[in-house]
Amino acid sequence: MKKIPIGVTDFKEILNGNYYLVDKSLLIKEIIDDGSKVILLPRPRRFGKTMNMSMLKYFFEKTDEDNSFLFKDLNIYKYKNIMERQGKYPVIYLTFKDEKYLQWNDCKSGMKFIIGSEFKRHSYLLESNVMDDEEKSIYKDIMNLKAEDIYYHKSLLSLSMYLWKYYNEKTIIFIDEYDVPIQSGYANGYYEEVISFIRNFLSGGLKDNIYLEKGILTGILRVAKESIFSGLNNLSVYSILKNKYSSYFGFSESEIEEIFKYYKVEFKLDKVKSWYNGYVFGDNIIYNPWSILNYVNNWDEGLQPYWINTSSNDLVKKLITKGGQQIKNELEDLIQNKSISKEINENIEMKEVDKSTENVWSFLLLSGYLKTVNKIRKADGRLVCELAIPNLEVKYLYNEIIMSWFKESLNNDEFNLMLNSLVKGDIETFDAIFADYVIKSFSYFDIGYESENFYHAFVLGILVALNDKYIIKSNRESGYGRYDIMIIPKDIEKIGIIIEFKKVNKRRKETLDIAAENALAQIKNMNYKQELLELGVKNIIELGIAFEGKDVMVLS
Repeated sequence: MKKIPIGVTDFKEILNGNYYLVDKSLLIKEIIDDGSKVILLPRPRRFGKTMNMSMLKYFFEKTDEDNSFLFKDLNIYKYKNIMERQGKYPVIYLTFKDEKYLQWNDCKSGMKFIIGSEFKRHSYLLESNVMDDEEKSIYKDIMNLKAEDIYYHKSLLSLSMYLWKYYNEKTIIFIDEYDVPIQSGYANGYYEEVISFIRNFLSGGLKDNIYLEKGILTGILRVAKESIFSGLNNLSVYSILKNKYSSYFGFSESEIEEIFKYYKVEFKLDKVKSWYNGYVFGDNIIYNPWSILNYVNNWDEGLQPYWINTSSNDLVKKLITKGGQQIKNELEDLIQNKSISKEINENIEMKEVDKSTENVWSFLLLSGYLKTVNKIRKADGRLVCELAIPNLEVKYLYNEIIMSWFKESLNNDEFNLMLNSLVKGDIETFDAIFADYVIKSFSYFDIGYESENFYHAFVLGILVALNDKYIIKSNRESGYGRYDIMIIPKDIEKIGIIIEFKKVNKRRKETLDIAAENALAQIKNMNYKQELLELGVKNIIELGIAFEGKDVMVLS
């Protein structure tokens, strides 16, 4: 029985170590047939990028050891003209997947260490005549992490030149997870510094490099507007929205069925689909490979959220938490299994990701936190996508983010007591805890006391917390208008609740109690309870909640 390769990303180790391998070797043929000099393949994390890059390295790299045996049982082996290219090229291989630091100096040192290690891997060049004494001295300084920054900027170009002189073959450059340091820089305040370093580094090796055979990069985003790739007219980008290369990252349904069959795992496809499926790469429906392999390894423990627990998800939490009323309103629709239509920007500038809702949704889509339900390319070239949450695993993350908002202001016991008091009709207890929550959460959301933003956060909170026993609706038509929140019990013998929010209108000389009375009057005059009555709910509480800054009043 083959071992399950959880966390094993070295292609040779997987084959030699008797691990289960899903054959993605035809990616090699597609790379070779692609006329592009430089190829960027952005994909969400944990979808097999590093594994595929390792496979490409073992295929192309010219070494003392013959690695052709690694491919003899794979699909690529039947293409003899492709196999003739195996082991023919010098290779530069770098991965920045772990380069995440709080300080710029640490990040720069980390990237220099990665570059220096690759120079050390090719240290045999120092024994040849491809360099003069001065070049050898600089080479050693890079390798020993003593060189000035300028030599690391030019390191891709110089190393590819030395490899070309040694092998008399152009070099293939692989750079895995190139944008991890960029995201770390954005999150930790050294964005401009990391952009400058990576721009110079990549331009030196990929732009007008006569010693380059082909360059392959992976990451999550293109971030083209950063000018990282400015002037690189030989670059082709194949994001998850493109069909080309779409089947080589993640698992197809037929591939997971083979895995389950091999390991004799009992499963119900519809349940596995609901948890780990739903990603759309090009025209292909894709399963999350990390989650599938972990599920197979722990299938007797049931379906669990594996993928979302492999990262802190801090950037996602920041974007959603600090997002305005529109983002929270649309997130509410997504949580209720609806879709939203958004213009998608495939060329996100990282520092601008939180400057517009379109950029936020684009980032979430390209990072794997949303999926496309439908795509429309407008006549002017704009791409408009219908977006939805891919599956229950990702929905679990959104629920966790929403619940964390409340935990910042209330502990679990207080939060549960607040909602239990609400649904049991103990409005006095609810009022007391809710007023305290408002004071704390307004500062947390940094919204300048805008009650609309808080209101949507509160809706999301009760939507997630009460979802098992209640149907939560907001801003929906009933009677003669639109109510703010309706809490509909699945057991019609329990209490149904209608909530209307009002912000005190100072120009009308309103007070808190007048605004709350007006909210109750609106519920009555618009006959909002009609929907509950038609559903058979007879025990109904109507709440008018008024805001003025951090002050709140609840009337029932």
